[in-house]
Amino acid sequence: MQNPSLSIANPAPTLTTAKQKAALAAVALGILLILIAWSGGGTVPGMQPAVVLAVAVALISAGSVVYARDLYLHLPKGIHNNGVFFKSLSSRGIAGWMLGVAITGFYVVLYWFPAYFGGLIKLFDPLSMALRGRAADQWFVYGSFYTLSVLLMGYKFALKYRHNRYQLLRTASVVFFQLGFAFLIPAYMLLMNEPEYYFSYFWPLKTDSLKPDGIDWIVRSSSHGWGLYFIGFSILMAFVGVPILTYFFGKRWYCSWVCGCGGLAETTGDAFRHLSDKSLKSWKIERWMVHSVLVFVTVMTALLWINSAYQGAVLGRLSMGFSKTYAFLIGAVFSGVVGTGFYPIMGSRVWCRFGCPQAAILGIFQRKKSKFRITSNGSQCISCGNCSTYCEMGIDVRSYAQKGQDIVRASCVGCGICAAVCPRGVLRLENGDLDIDERAEQLRAVHVKKGNESAG
Repeated sequence: MQNPSLSIANPAPTLTTAKQKAALAAVALGILLILIAWSGGGTVPGMQPAVVLAVAVALISAGSVVYARDLYLHLPKGIHNNGVFFKSLSSRGIAGWMLGVAITGFYVVLYWFPAYFGGLIKLFDPLSMALRGRAADQWFVYGSFYTLSVLLMGYKFALKYRHNRYQLLRTASVVFFQLGFAFLIPAYMLLMNEPEYYFSYFWPLKTDSLKPDGIDWIVRSSSHGWGLYFIGFSILMAFVGVPILTYFFGKRWYCSWVCGCGGLAETTGDAFRHLSDKSLKSWKIERWMVHSVLVFVTVMTALLWINSAYQGAVLGRLSMGFSKTYAFLIGAVFSGVVGTGFYPIMGSRVWCRFGCPQAAILGIFQRKKSKFRITSNGSQCISCGNCSTYCEMGIDVRSYAQKGQDIVRASCVGCGICAAVCPRGVLRLENGDLDIDERAEQLRAVHVKKGNESAG
């Protein structure tokens, strides 16, 4: 597209077509309709709440799909930077800071001032009644927006990485688990007068599934006796399923294929993955913080069970203090407010890197006893740095590739983007035998020896 204007600066950016502008207008109209209904107590004059919500979601969805298709389908297959380092939104510019503040503020209101969401909550009552058989609350509204974001941004992500089969399968997986296991099934549980149980979260991430009061609530809230099966599933996954699956597949089976937090980071947060800090200082902070949270959860759970066994004689009311402290600092402030609100500032995996206890325990298994690793062919590396740039977990992948070393890091979530953006095919995600490190070292030693002998 040539610039038809006589001005030095192009008033019509080459990457913004008429179709994209129309699509973005549809998204804006959908958001505007929701804001009008929010300010009007959940209603729009002349329209039923169900119609308002349906029209708004349709506009946002259609606009997002059309925009994504026009943005990527005319480009050749392959991963492109698409100017992420020059856009204000994705380079910590003014738009990025404003978005970060807006998202952070949204979470603050969601957790501590839900009364301000009154009109918005009423707007979702028809959908909540259809899925759960009861009126909406702020968490249903949040879950609806969360799921819609994963669906739409997942579609955009799939178009961007459409040449890579692994990325397509991984995206389909996180969308499936978010829609089914983290939205529809919990809603169906409530419809059946059962506790709102999430099958895609386990201890230590979901602490209530193994806390005495949490187990008691799940059992008492179950009208069909399903609560005991929920508790059994939680225990089985936490102590059997997680170690076995991580042994065979690394932590990627959960962090990049199942977890809702990872699903949002991979889809909605994809535009911010390059903002993760790769410095040694950040890595040291990461190790201390994420393992400290894991220790906190473990000690808290143990103390709650000890206190329960002695009928409160050990800690008394202090036991609830531990639980409330964790729920506030980690469950609300860290995982919610900071974990998502800081996407445009610190990258899309802030919570996963620095605070998630599930990621911590998966990382320990992956580092110590897992077949998964990212292998590298150092002789082909041209040190372009794409792999390190797009690692959302802040790993300096290039330093491993330059040395021809396999990457077995506790923090690696196995998203595979480093391998996808490599122009030379240096990196591969593989499941090798447990002695692969030893055999690889022996093989390298033999190669060096042969080279020395022939040189002599």
